[in-house]
Amino acid sequence: MRVVLSVLVATLLLTPALAQDRSKRAAPTQPEITRSEQILKWINDYRQAPTPDKLPDMVRAMGNLGLFRELDSAGVYIGFIGGVIGANPERAERLVARMFPMPPEDQVVLIRAIAYSGLPDWKGLLGLFVERMPARMVLIRKYLYGDGKTLAELEPDDGYVIDLLWGNYFATGNPEPVRRIVATLAWSTDKNSVEKLTIGSMSKWTLATNASREKDLLDILHDEMNRQPDDVRTPLREVIEAAETFETGKIRKEAVAAVEELKARGPESSRNFAWWGQVGQTTFALGCVAAAATGQVQFGIPCVVGGAVSSAALKYLAPAP
Repeated sequence: MRVVLSVLVATLLLTPALAQDRSKRAAPTQPEITRSEQILKWINDYRQAPTPDKLPDMVRAMGNLGLFRELDSAGVYIGFIGGVIGANPERAERLVARMFPMPPEDQVVLIRAIAYSGLPDWKGLLGLFVERMPARMVLIRKYLYGDGKTLAELEPDDGYVIDLLWGNYFATGNPEPVRRIVATLAWSTDKNSVEKLTIGSMSKWTLATNASREKDLLDILHDEMNRQPDDVRTPLREVIEAAETFETGKIRKEAVAAVEELKARGPESSRNFAWWGQVGQTTFALGCVAAAATGQVQFGIPCVVGGAVSSAALKYLAPAP
């Protein structure tokens, strides 16, 4: 979105009060953000016309709408914020500064976003705002001096990290997060781990769904066919075909059936073992897929952002036992 500059008319006869009044009328007004759908639309449209200067206002709106209330469900937003910061290194300090004042509970999101930004000197950027976040000193020290991981260091083995990667892609268009999601397709045929099967299946479905809407993403997937090993290329070929024929529903149905079968029969390696103890909330991503396919948003949590798996739905949309 381009900013339209008003023509400034200067005159010695203009009174200060009148000048101030005209200035107010000439200034563009920002639409009030009252619904999460407005933020999701901005995220989905962002790469077509990047507006990084809107990020501080949008972050504030995200917080006001409670989108950071559960960090497990905020992966897409955290990844997106970090992606915008990382893609605008010359504006990074100013963008972060404009996000303050920020409630202490929301500062966790900002700290993670800076760490996940991919900036070479992300620690230096985080250090500039230490004094503004005294309530978060333990977490800040973890990232500055401890074992706090960057996005590149996180393993894409749960819905939260997959969400982070999608958020980064939505902000940057960088193929690297897509490549990391593609790599998890090897798990889409796993017969021993419900969690791996679910992550792989959800990656397969979200890649197909997004690629059916976006040529740039589809081009990345075609390019990955020449890079990935055989166990990834086979499901990736199915993703590309589903995206090109707009038959993504088939992938969703196959994902649901595969996970339900594994849940019912147990892993191949130990059919009689009480394997369900290992199953975490990742399994419940199936509920997210079902809700996304029917457009259900009444839970107040975005199950799908342009096709991304939202970890929030793992809790709220779980299939009945």
